[in-house]
Amino acid sequence: MNSLSKLGLVGVVVALSACSTLETDKVDYRSTGKAPTLTVPPDLTQLSKDTRYAVVDGGVSAAGSQAAQATAPKTSIAAITLGDVRIERSGNQRWLVVKRPPEKLWEPIKDFWQENGFLLSMDQSNLGIMETDWAENRAKIPQDFIRSSLGKLLDSLYSTAERDKFRTRLERNANGETEIFISHRGVIEVYTSEQQGSTVWQPRPTDPELEAEFLRRLMVKLGISQEESKALVANSVSKSVATVSSINGQPAVLIEENFDRAWRRVGLALDRTGFTVEDRDRKQGLYFVRYVAPGSENSEPGFFAKIFKKDTKVSGPSKYQIAVRSQGDSTVVSVLDAMGSPESSASAQRIVKVIADDIK
Repeated sequence: MNSLSKLGLVGVVVALSACSTLETDKVDYRSTGKAPTLTVPPDLTQLSKDTRYAVVDGGVSAAGSQAAQATAPKTSIAAITLGDVRIERSGNQRWLVVKRPPEKLWEPIKDFWQENGFLLSMDQSNLGIMETDWAENRAKIPQDFIRSSLGKLLDSLYSTAERDKFRTRLERNANGETEIFISHRGVIEVYTSEQQGSTVWQPRPTDPELEAEFLRRLMVKLGISQEESKALVANSVSKSVATVSSINGQPAVLIEENFDRAWRRVGLALDRTGFTVEDRDRKQGLYFVRYVAPGSENSEPGFFAKIFKKDTKVSGPSKYQIAVRSQGDSTVVSVLDAMGSPESSASAQRIVKVIADDIK
């Protein structure tokens, strides 16, 4: 077959594909880890291995944590339990609580991601964090007659304009159980001009339902049946608990939960929204993060246009501390500068809003 014939066949395939219906209710990921264009620059990954935290909670005693839980409002969290696994939900965030130590869960969770078509770009059991590489959900590719007939012969011609990655975080709670958080990050390929001569990768919104689906699948991996896992996810309920406020002229997030729950939720929100968490100190209630403000020289499109380029050298974005402070039965989240002084800049206001919007 000559080159023109090949191009003609490709054109027919693409045209038919555009007319078919996407299968949005299916998940079928294929890692793109070997492709040179899908390497994330250092400013979008965890860098420091020399941290002050580990899988085990640091600086919060079991007695203190249990006392805080006893006084916390119970209406904002829903827990559905089956066997030694339960799912909890607050706002639009869900997580699993498993009555097993983290070291017994690490390898099964690694296997879980590989079985679902991912490679791991981060595997740090000492931090309790693993992260997949960028992968494509092949279930979003149209399943037309030609593609179904020719199968893998033309499979390489098909690709979506979206990529996803997932971070899994394990933390031991005061009862010796393991809390498992899965956070999603996504990007989409868009044209840079009306002429459609080139494209860039831009962040797209986090998908809580996609996170819920992988939590459900992980429950199955841990011994829950398919039917039971679907029921657990479906029966979890939510309530809004976070609002943006101002305290002494400083932007802040007010969370209607005690410190332990707020700490977990802020950490998950930071994972979801693309902050680089360099370190965390639970005893002091601090997350140490790096952030690129919209409109800065490292921002889109210049920053995000290079998300998948190996040779990108991104200058260091601003560093902040995210302070999580207990205030009775509630918690206040505020932004500090790199030296620990209160921050009230426009960037601080944006950070507070991003966290509050994710927690809700």
